[in-house]
Amino acid sequence: MPTSAHRSTFSRAPRIKLAGTALVLVLLENGRQLRAALHQVSVSGGLLHLDNPLDEGIKVELVFHVGKSTVRAKAKLLFPMWATQGSLQPFAFDGLTEDELRSLQLGLQTLVGDPTPSHDFTQPPCPPDE
Repeated sequence: MPTSAHRSTFSRAPRIKLAGTALVLVLLENGRQLRAALHQVSVSGGLLHLDNPLDEGIKVELVFHVGKSTVRAKAKLLFPMWATQGSLQPFAFDGLTEDELRSLQLGLQTLVGDPTPSHDFTQPPCPPDE
């Protein structure tokens, strides 16, 4: 099988698969609120399970518990994917503050169950070289 001569050094942030065990409050810019399930999360974003997909590119605020931490952060929704029931909608955190990042990192460490994890959840991934 042919392989690409150019390999990206882009490393993805470690992801925690929650399989919908954490609920998320999605706050839309128009004031509407939706409930969703958090399917995956990392320091760079995650994956929501929604009954109906939302438009790609809209900005939302997400509120959820991860471990013992409550995270409230702004995010941008990405292109949704259909699921067996509902849809899976990826999102990217948009400008996490240091406090939000620290809260998320502590929650992820709690879920992993290791106070000194082998993954560094504090640093978002570096963008690929262009």
